Amino acid sequence: MIISINAVKFKADEKLEKYIHDKVSKLDRMIDNATKCEVHLKLDKPESDNNKIAEISLTLPGQTLFNSKQADSFEEAVADAVDSLKVQIDKYKERYK
Repeated sequence: MIISINAVKFKADEKLEKYIHDKVSKLDRMIDNATKCEVHLKLDKPESDNNKIAEISLTLPGQTLFNSKQADSFEEAVADAVDSLKVQIDKYKERYK
């Protein structure tokens, strides 16, 4: 699976990118026919709390799964989005048995 990370209006450091790769690679272990995963990181109103947004889209044959989460840190937002995608993957696998 190809993993691409896009940070909008800021530069993601290596530690954050490694964290994202580690989290997203768990999705690849759940479903073996995923072709691509795109992670978009955005800052929403820098002066407010809960301003980090992680959007993850996972491309599967015939369908794209998507989830967006907002939190105080990018790590928390990515973890929440990955957890939600795990539920979506389970539903996808059940539907396409």
